[in-house]
Amino acid sequence: MKADSGADKGTTPNGAGARALVIGPYVPQGGAARARDTAARLMEAVGLAEAIDLDVVGQLPISLNEVRPATYLGKGKVEEIGELVKSKDAALVSMDCQLSPVQQRNLERAWDAKVIDRTGLILEIFGERARTKEGALQVELAHLAYQKSRLVRSWTHLERQRGGFGFLGGPGETQIETDRRLIEERMRRIEHDLDKVKRTRALHRKTRRDVPYPVVALVGYTNAGKSTLFNRLTKAEVLAQDMLFATLDPTLRQIKLPHGARILLSDTVGFISDLPTMLVSAFRATLEEVTLADVVLHIRDVAHEDWEAQAKDVEAILSELGLKGEAEGRILEVWNKIDALDPERLSALQLAVSGIEPQRRPTLVSALTGQGLDALLARIESTLAAGRIRFEMDLDVADGEGLAWLHAHTEVLEREALPEGGVHLVVRIDPERSEGLARRFPQAEMIREAGVGR
Repeated sequence: MKADSGADKGTTPNGAGARALVIGPYVPQGGAARARDTAARLMEAVGLAEAIDLDVVGQLPISLNEVRPATYLGKGKVEEIGELVKSKDAALVSMDCQLSPVQQRNLERAWDAKVIDRTGLILEIFGERARTKEGALQVELAHLAYQKSRLVRSWTHLERQRGGFGFLGGPGETQIETDRRLIEERMRRIEHDLDKVKRTRALHRKTRRDVPYPVVALVGYTNAGKSTLFNRLTKAEVLAQDMLFATLDPTLRQIKLPHGARILLSDTVGFISDLPTMLVSAFRATLEEVTLADVVLHIRDVAHEDWEAQAKDVEAILSELGLKGEAEGRILEVWNKIDALDPERLSALQLAVSGIEPQRRPTLVSALTGQGLDALLARIESTLAAGRIRFEMDLDVADGEGLAWLHAHTEVLEREALPEGGVHLVVRIDPERSEGLARRFPQAEMIREAGVGR
């Protein structure tokens, strides 16, 4: 597939070690807090560039009053950055904004360097991090949607007409139409493959429901510590590094809760502000694990200076996925990285949390040290228990098979030896599985319901 040199520059950086400038062109919104936001946004943009091993040789925040249609920036800033590109010998300029194809091309001509915008950079990171076939297909689909948007008629080489050569297109079809058609055909093939993945995932999900193990999904801003928490709870070795988008492909592991119930913990891709729409769309099959989870843990990095804005970005994406309103009761906030706070800040945070009503109260943890994880597991357990039914029964001590069944299919809350040699048990179980328990243990008596159904 042919492409303009500008398109190549915009979507394919020089690779590891390329010298890059990071430019943050932001429209000011007033106030000291917004100024801090600008600094945090530029720091994040630098982190994105470093995530694909670009050598960031300079960074520049720019306060914009208006966006110029031709170059995004004003003429003076374009010239200033051009001089900076030369002095730093930069091969690539990363613009922390969304550029139109025309703006991207004009800036590349003005600076004689490759230009990549925020969407293109995130796509590059996802392209490098995808490890599974599904992840690679999802990224390619998003990348093709991005490439399709880069096909503009101002690219003169795409105006050439070509004769009809069967599959190459009919008479009079321009190069741009051929490129767009080839992209659309590839996108349809990928979407077909992803539909099969989606059906397979649905079958796997049904199999888990038949067991069933509740699913607890971790979500949060990228680099909030989800994978570190996942590893701490599951004793797994999922990639957990201090960099943006360290985890891309979803991972599931089984863990036990305090009273013996088993759950499936799901680690997911990190969210980020201005996450490209085509990525949210492409990863929708994966993100359905989140929408269908019994409990969603929103992991927040309380040590990050922009953590409040990050939370709003995550909530916006969850809302886009349909997780709002009725789902609020199963979304629990987990405030992570308390080990990175000074004692005064930690005390203030603990005081603030104590004033929040219990059902909405965040859990303070350190995934790195393990602090607060017992309380988190107990919170998960109590949330899952809402709607579950308690039964009590006496069991013959010789009924080892029955006891094993109860431990495998219920939460054994209490166990007390009886004088005559049996054992008295209190167990908790999902309503949909209570009939099976009643058939297996006709002596079992219901105690009470623990809330509303999940």
